[in-house]
Amino acid sequence: MSIVHVITDALDGVLWRLPSHVIENQSGRNHLSSKCKGVAIVTGASSGIGLACSDAFLEAGFEVIGLARDFSKTDLAHPNFRKECLDLSRSDEIQRAFPPLLKSLTQPLKILVSNAGIGKMGYLEQLSAADIEKVLATNLLGHILVTKHCLPIMKQHHACSDIIFIGSESARQGGKEGSVYCASKFGLRGFAQSLRSECAKAGVRVNLINPGAVRSAFFDNLHFEPGPEAEHAILPTDVADIALGAVNLRAGTVLDEINMSPLTKVWQSKYCLLYTSDAADE
Repeated sequence: MSIVHVITDALDGVLWRLPSHVIENQSGRNHLSSKCKGVAIVTGASSGIGLACSDAFLEAGFEVIGLARDFSKTDLAHPNFRKECLDLSRSDEIQRAFPPLLKSLTQPLKILVSNAGIGKMGYLEQLSAADIEKVLATNLLGHILVTKHCLPIMKQHHACSDIIFIGSESARQGGKEGSVYCASKFGLRGFAQSLRSECAKAGVRVNLINPGAVRSAFFDNLHFEPGPEAEHAILPTDVADIALGAVNLRAGTVLDEINMSPLTKVWQSKYCLLYTSDAADE
């Protein structure tokens, strides 16, 4: 391999991280140039991964519509950031809110980041029927219904657009006290895989990102959390980087599925260390 190829490959790895206004279209690549701007809908946008993705796509030149139950603790202020309060665990709210929301768009809907999710851990017999229903409604049914509303509009554009599902490492392997949560994430993974085949000819790319432990408010109401060191957890911005990179791929390429993990896995209860393993041992 020549030094020219080495430098070119290295630059390609950097370009997708840059804001859209400094990226030029090269060799037919679908970089985030001005003609690719449009609307990005991000669910679970009030904190964590959803908030980081909202910020990333705003910086890339998109108008972002953020959906979440409560934005009272969200300090992201941007003229192109529109907040919509919506409980994505309730199918009736989704059915009521989405038709007028989509009719209000003044630019093409180019991106859906389907991220909203909750965790409710415990042995199956410890979970109430309401707990089970809420996890499945938020982590699976809500994603399906939101996608059902957005997909026809995205297909109409006859141009490359992206659906990015934020899954979980729990979609790859079940674990103790995670039976219902894992079921919801396995279901989302299967939904994404099937939808990818349905959408390809319409130019809609279906991407799935499966993060491991992310340092976010997700763990606030759980009895465990990642360890305290930087290498013990992924940051929300790490996931947003991958989401932005998926959108920036050449139109003929799709990021089917990517798995992300902390360099070192350390789980701790709020009282003591639970589990540790080095990435090299996996």
